[in-house]
Amino acid sequence: MKIHEFQAKQILACYGVKVPRGEVIDQAEKARAVAEKLGGTVVVKAQIHAGGRGKGGGVKLAHNPAEAVKVASEILGMKLVTHQTGPEGRIVRRVLIEEGLDIARELYLGLVIDRVTGRPVMMASSEGGVEIEVVAAERPEKILKEPIHPGTGFQPFQARKLSYGLGLDAALANQASTFLCALYRAFEATDASLAEVNPFVVTRDGRLLALDAKMNFDDNALYRHPEIAELRDLNEEDPLEVKASEYKLNYIRLNGNVGCMVNGAGLAMATMDIIQYAGGRPANFLDVGGGANEEQVRQGFEIILGDPNVRAVLINIFGGIMRCDIVANGVVTAARSLGIKVPVVVRLEGTNVELGQKILRESGLNFTVANGMKDAAEKVVQLAKAS
Repeated sequence: MKIHEFQAKQILACYGVKVPRGEVIDQAEKARAVAEKLGGTVVVKAQIHAGGRGKGGGVKLAHNPAEAVKVASEILGMKLVTHQTGPEGRIVRRVLIEEGLDIARELYLGLVIDRVTGRPVMMASSEGGVEIEVVAAERPEKILKEPIHPGTGFQPFQARKLSYGLGLDAALANQASTFLCALYRAFEATDASLAEVNPFVVTRDGRLLALDAKMNFDDNALYRHPEIAELRDLNEEDPLEVKASEYKLNYIRLNGNVGCMVNGAGLAMATMDIIQYAGGRPANFLDVGGGANEEQVRQGFEIILGDPNVRAVLINIFGGIMRCDIVANGVVTAARSLGIKVPVVVRLEGTNVELGQKILRESGLNFTVANGMKDAAEKVVQLAKAS
């Protein structure tokens, strides 16, 4: 789950991470009082779940309260388009008004889970204010990493090592070490999957602050953090993904035209790969799970068809826990109730596969029954191109 910058800063501050003074507003005129309170010069920052806000015109400096109102009125309600939002952009409903800072240096800090080692890793770089992916591709030597053993946590010596690695003097290095340890405490205590501070700034008066902050959380741990779950902003999520979460389906919308319904995340990834290999582009990742019933299959179908880009659908099911005949009945029921007009290719394998294929063939509906994944992928890609 993602949250807004201002929410991430509120959480980080609770654990001792230093952040600039600021307030979030949803009406432009409120910017005047906030700017006056913060000393006049402020930064107005659009609050959306996407990076690149500054390049898209969503982060602007205001030199006085009147200008703060003007800038806030320009940003609030705008459709902000960045490299992460796609061309459809996001509507800005709130802005963060923050104190202006005299910045001497911009650094980078990030905490993520290393999927190779299964451990958290703290990253730091002197190349702050730049997307870390760009730094990793062009100047990988600029990224310092400290793996963290979950049994012992992030140690002070690791914090000092990274602080001095950033080229900070003794006084700032001590301050930075405290900052890094606080960041890790917040990451661990909230079951975060990402905690990023970019830029992590050094001001000319010798302070270290999180000028920007981003946090993502492990959905599977949200039951332990109801206060974080309440921060979810459905306006920032794809409506189809929101609908899928209501039905307990794992759905991610992509930019292709071949809809996919699969049971099991590994099989879903393999299905998307083989569609690409056959010359097509998957429109989504949809894992209905090993124990899905007919109703969930129907709901999954409805979500896939809610994407206007879908030109054909591939259903790829291995019947282990979920029998193939149950899948077939769910597909037939969904096709009849939804009036499906796009071609549907079905590949079934496993328990009751013959019965499942028989149900599909005798349904009277226009299903293409495939033999194997390669056959299914080739057929669905051709049907998508033809339609």
